[in-house]
Amino acid sequence: MSAALAELFHKGKGDEGANIDIFVHKGEQQQMARDSKLVAIYSLKGGVGKTTLSVNLAAESALRRGKKTLLWDLDPQSAASFILGHEPEKKARARSVFERDVSPDKLVQKTAVPGLDLLPADISLRGLDGLLASLGKKKRLAKLVESISDQYDRIFLDCPPGLTETSEQMMRAADIIIVPVIPSPLSQRALDDVVAHLKEYHKGHAPLLPVFSMVDRRRNLHVTAMSANPDWPRIPMASAVEQMAVHRSPVGVFAHRSPAGEAFHMLSGAIERKLSKVKD
Repeated sequence: MSAALAELFHKGKGDEGANIDIFVHKGEQQQMARDSKLVAIYSLKGGVGKTTLSVNLAAESALRRGKKTLLWDLDPQSAASFILGHEPEKKARARSVFERDVSPDKLVQKTAVPGLDLLPADISLRGLDGLLASLGKKKRLAKLVESISDQYDRIFLDCPPGLTETSEQMMRAADIIIVPVIPSPLSQRALDDVVAHLKEYHKGHAPLLPVFSMVDRRRNLHVTAMSANPDWPRIPMASAVEQMAVHRSPVGVFAHRSPAGEAFHMLSGAIERKLSKVKD
């Protein structure tokens, strides 16, 4: 692990290091005032399991952490929205939230997962970067999140890939950034680019947590990459993950005791531990 990446990975971490602990909250709903936190799942590179992490981490937050949770799908491909049962409407309206034509809560939908709401994406988000750049409002996303933060304990963002105006806004708003990394040179190179960008343009940014995704221990390349970064959480390549689009449901709903289900649960606990160290 490079010195720069180590600094980002350990930022906000206590004596527990990067150990991935299982937290059992028994699904109880919080009775205290909400301590809302924004969790962004982001990668410079596409095809690395970003949406898989977004859907399953949001579901874990709601189902097994007892958190009132929102998944905000910002990717115009709207894969997360599809998995959670959303059917596209005739009029694409996701972008209208950023234009301030409609408040976010007006587009929020309940999902089949108890405690988990969805702010769905649609094709109108293809022009989001241009809109945000033209508005000149560098904290538009942060302000929109703030407007609904009193309704949720955790808000997860499924971010589109690339270094864009949308990603810039996410980096200003997030309390923690989860970056899926396939154990391969190209995926790790993309992570290094994100690290360099954060250090240069986002001083005082949120802590970053790299996560090995789509792990296949039969591949020597994957084994080598994981041995070089043994502290990083890992999500296995698994049939249960592939079945998400068939069931249109998170792994935690139909296969929570599978290796993938256990991995998502453990990662959820690690994120909660890091969030407990984040100052408001």
